Amino acid sequence: MLTLLKNRTQVADKTVVFEGLMKDSYRQAYTIAYRLAGDANDAEDLLQEAYLRAFRFFHRYDASLPFISWLYRIISNSHIDLVRRKGKVKAISLDQSGADGNQAYEVADSTYSPSREMMDNSFTDVVQIGLNQMNPEFRMAVILTDIEGMSYEEVATIMETSVGTVRSRIHRGRIQLKAFLLKSAPDTYGRYENEL
Repeated sequence: MLTLLKNRTQVADKTVVFEGLMKDSYRQAYTIAYRLAGDANDAEDLLQEAYLRAFRFFHRYDASLPFISWLYRIISNSHIDLVRRKGKVKAISLDQSGADGNQAYEVADSTYSPSREMMDNSFTDVVQIGLNQMNPEFRMAVILTDIEGMSYEEVATIMETSVGTVRSRIHRGRIQLKAFLLKSAPDTYGRYENEL
């Protein structure tokens, strides 16, 4: 009985610590998830998956390291898994009848939410569209270095790869993004062509 109570106390302590870290990291984690996913709904799904994984494997977290770096790695891996899984998902038309053969599918209207509107307005730009069209590994490397301001070493740790691979991904990602920006918005970005 004493062992059971001790285990419950440890689980409760773990939950409290995790909830605090989750609360402190949510804004940064949502921003990175949104940049990776390119859509508010997909970002929420990605973040939910990442936090579930983080909680499940919280016993592996090294408290001497920043939680957000560990979480970024989980978000990155979750994003790659979701991208791979999307290719296996079969799309169906909402105009078709439902599973019972009689009714059409009902879809909730998620067009208005104050937080979603704020995030959509702050990220609806040609840069986000360009990021969405990039290879996921390039996108993650560019976002972590150029948007989050992380060092190559930190990005290499998060992406579980070498610094040389990170540099290559950043270089190739920047080239892709530059080409997209110059093609899509030459009036805005053309004057910065030599700087991009």
